[in-house]
Amino acid sequence: MEEFNSIGRAKLIIREISRVIVGKDETIIKVLLAVLAGGHVLMEDIPGVGKTTLAVSLSKALGLEYNRVQFTPDVLPSDITGFSLFDKNTGVMKYQKGAVLCNLFLADELNRATSRTQSALLQAMEEGEVTVDNQTYPVPQPFIVIATQNPTGAKGTQMLPDSQMDRFMLRLSMGYPAHDDEMEMIRRKQQGVVVDTVQQVISRDELMELRKEVEQVYVKDEMIGYIVSLCEKTRSDSRIHQGASPRASLALVALSKATAWIQGRDYVLPRDVRFVFHDCIGHRLIWSPDLVDEGARIQALDEILQSVKAPAIK
Repeated sequence: MEEFNSIGRAKLIIREISRVIVGKDETIIKVLLAVLAGGHVLMEDIPGVGKTTLAVSLSKALGLEYNRVQFTPDVLPSDITGFSLFDKNTGVMKYQKGAVLCNLFLADELNRATSRTQSALLQAMEEGEVTVDNQTYPVPQPFIVIATQNPTGAKGTQMLPDSQMDRFMLRLSMGYPAHDDEMEMIRRKQQGVVVDTVQQVISRDELMELRKEVEQVYVKDEMIGYIVSLCEKTRSDSRIHQGASPRASLALVALSKATAWIQGRDYVLPRDVRFVFHDCIGHRLIWSPDLVDEGARIQALDEILQSVKAPAIK
């Protein structure tokens, strides 16, 4: 695998986005991992920390067609998937594309929408297509959903259903910037470094080629067993009422391969799995009502990681 195709090209993408998103390199890297692994990302955080800016910057750096919907209770499923409209010139119903037919779809504040509208995304996210009036239309490739949601309990929000949470490959939180990072962000803003200045680094076709390279990263049987054992451990832990699904195992493998690739390796190591484990698995679990504190849940996942012996692969 050529150096430029792995480390070099990934660094160019990360560097371009970090011109606008200051001090959040790990978040940028993990979003890129999901993109390379063919998954979707849920950004769960308070308003105003840069979630939307990150999504727009990513679309520009990757040369992706981008659509954004600000979700509110009155957004309809047809706004997302599209609808049929009678064409008086031809006398037939003509499909009008919905917002989801793009390369990168930003579902802003998804948990403010009704359950019916939220579910309109499920087919596109899982199957790469939408169905309107019994006609199926493929979404463009690559197709990535980046959804943002405010913390549950904020005004006008409701929890996303478990089935939808499980379709997000990663759940990330940006958090407040550090003091110096916030100062640097303001300085760059004064100098005119805004999201519109982000330059395209690769094309859509090149991104699809990079995805093929990621798919070819080798995963030994010992590593597959390690990943399955981690997911099985979540299913038998008394603190977890519903453990990680087989979809979670597949996502963890895909993200581990992307993590290895971005470091210039063509094989997966245990540290690749550990790097993405929390963000890939935590949001898919239904926790015991006694375990409401996020810190306690993180500790529980740490204990699961420590309890499963990693294979001796170097």
